[in-house]
Amino acid sequence: MHIIESGSLLISDPFLKDPNFLRSVVLICDNHTEGTVGFILNKKHDKNFNDFIGGMEHIHFPVFYGGPVQLDSLHFIHTKPDLIEGGIPIIDDIFWGGDFAQALVGITSGDITPRDLRFYIGYSGWTVGQLDAEIDQKSWILHKATKNFIFHLNTDLLWKDVLKNMGGAYKSLINYPLDPQLN
Repeated sequence: MHIIESGSLLISDPFLKDPNFLRSVVLICDNHTEGTVGFILNKKHDKNFNDFIGGMEHIHFPVFYGGPVQLDSLHFIHTKPDLIEGGIPIIDDIFWGGDFAQALVGITSGDITPRDLRFYIGYSGWTVGQLDAEIDQKSWILHKATKNFIFHLNTDLLWKDVLKNMGGAYKSLINYPLDPQLN
């Protein structure tokens, strides 16, 4: 059994073949008796927030692909509990969800920026025991989340930057090819 808790990062193994999680970093937001929920931090969606929410054409917030489950749902992670009530704490000063109307007010007023809030379409989910089994199979590497990782400025580099930060043998994983048979 692994210690998987809110605020854990799942870093995909370099050879993980699942296209949903290829070279991904997933933030675990909830791990309970019914399963585990998280969001992929480093897969930007091809649409922006204003493509999903009508009447918000002036709002240009990026949206991320949170995972393959419920792709008709919109979630958010933020650092503004003083402006958005009802969020679930993940780690220090990072919250999942809350009052969506308050989030929109903060975004519209400019009090909330993309450095404070990230939107996700869908989520990543595992049934009880499934994620433990995947970790045992070496599909995932566990690490502790930080605000800098969650709100990384260049999400294209996040997977490599987390592994570099872990150091040692993990640092060498960033040089592995996507398909070792092509090497």
